[in-house]
Amino acid sequence: MKLFEPIYSAILGWAKHQHAERYLAGVSFAESSFFPIPVDIMLAPMVLADKDKAWRLAAITTVMSVVGGMFGYLIGSFFFEAYGDQILTYFHIHDAFDEVKAEYEAYGVLIIILASFTPLPYKICTIASGVLGIAFLPFVLLSLVGRGARFFLVAGLIRLGGDKLEETIHTQIERIGWGTLVLVTIGGLAYYFLG
Repeated sequence: MKLFEPIYSAILGWAKHQHAERYLAGVSFAESSFFPIPVDIMLAPMVLADKDKAWRLAAITTVMSVVGGMFGYLIGSFFFEAYGDQILTYFHIHDAFDEVKAEYEAYGVLIIILASFTPLPYKICTIASGVLGIAFLPFVLLSLVGRGARFFLVAGLIRLGGDKLEETIHTQIERIGWGTLVLVTIGGLAYYFLG
């Protein structure tokens, strides 16, 4: 049964849509403040679909992600007292939020670069930065550095891999999909039972 190949083909088709860059910008904004799915899932196939636009797509993703991060910061600054508990409950991230606050106390604003670049949930960092009153300009600049490094690296690696990478993904998508699903399931179970 082929489950992931049709999904992959559909995503590549969407990546070639005439409004794909607008969708990428919207998802990049939303992912930084409230949307739960990483924008890399959209950026990667778009670069595969048109490798000549790799740097443009990385720039759009970076800028809109930082703008979304600024929105998350404002949520933390102005709305957290009134709605913060509902937001944390909706996303089931009370523990993650407490961990981010502890990380800020231990590492200061360097946590912004970590959350911007790594798979750590950047949206939690943006809201926490607003709640904790981290200076806005350093928050924006560090976010720009971290997010830019991440998205330009993703775009660059995919552009460098080129047609060979696309062919490998296309022929191995079922293995990649099922392997990822197994790893996520194991990680989720380990977090649930050991966390």
